[in-house]
Amino acid sequence: MAVTMKEVAARAGVSVATVSRVLNGTTYVAPEAAERINAAIAELGYSPNFLGRGLRKSETKILLAIIPSAEQSFYNDVIMGMQDAASKRGYDLLIGVSGDNTASERRLLCLLENKIVDAAVLLGTKMTPSELKNYTTDFNIALACERIPGADILTVTVDDEEAAYAAVSLIVKKGHRKIGLVTAAGTAISAVDRKVGYERALADAEITYREEYVYMGSYAYESGTAAYRYFSRLIDPPTAIFCISDLLAAAILKSYTLDNARGGQYFKVCGFDNIHLAGMITPGITTVAQPSYEIGHTVIEQLINRRSENNVKSKHIKLPFKIIERESL
Repeated sequence: MAVTMKEVAARAGVSVATVSRVLNGTTYVAPEAAERINAAIAELGYSPNFLGRGLRKSETKILLAIIPSAEQSFYNDVIMGMQDAASKRGYDLLIGVSGDNTASERRLLCLLENKIVDAAVLLGTKMTPSELKNYTTDFNIALACERIPGADILTVTVDDEEAAYAAVSLIVKKGHRKIGLVTAAGTAISAVDRKVGYERALADAEITYREEYVYMGSYAYESGTAAYRYFSRLIDPPTAIFCISDLLAAAILKSYTLDNARGGQYFKVCGFDNIHLAGMITPGITTVAQPSYEIGHTVIEQLINRRSENNVKSKHIKLPFKIIERESL
């Protein structure tokens, strides 16, 4: 049978309340008593049930992060920021992968409904604004990296439209007038915002928008490869391409390297995210640097502050981006 706190108290010659104070670490206990309690815990093999205690207190000190895919390296630094912020405040972070599937998201959010976790962050979701509103009514929940218009939920992102506008404006400044776009179909609002920024930059530079210069694919590496083939076959191809992710930009550069022996079409390229790969390959990728670590750190700080202050006010926090110029542009 499992050892109880009462047995630990009896072995150490103290009250159950004193054992509890040592385990919680929130109240002073005389060093001699604490030493006897820790010795009793070791001798008896006592293992405190933190989850059960958390449920009784309606607090588990566990936070949930739901990511759409484990294949996107961009999330690594976001998760690191979340982990550091959680740890500093005495919380642990649980990671769930939804596979970009709404049913999986709902299943993972059952951990929140069942009070297994105290709060949750979605790093992209396919849920509707009304579905998210239903969660925000009763639970501490937030979005990071992706915004959902009309959701009225705590959100931490960059301004994707402005970031894309800045990137495409730089391409124009480099002398390009024929500029392609590789973007993703689906429900990711960041992709929509980046396309709007692309179009606005063209308009401000008095460059005519050309439908054939827009390749609609996905965030997958293979989509960048397909985009390279598509643009290469155009009678009048673009001279530069703005990609909504560094992975897509890397695929285009790799495709040219493989195709170069056959006289392949070379494109100047700009990416988005500033993943570690962008600065490791040759040529290095000019890109929009998202403050990924800060996004993760900020959303967790905001969630914990809202919980401790009992403040459920929603807001959209936009963190600053910057353009990193490398050899690809």
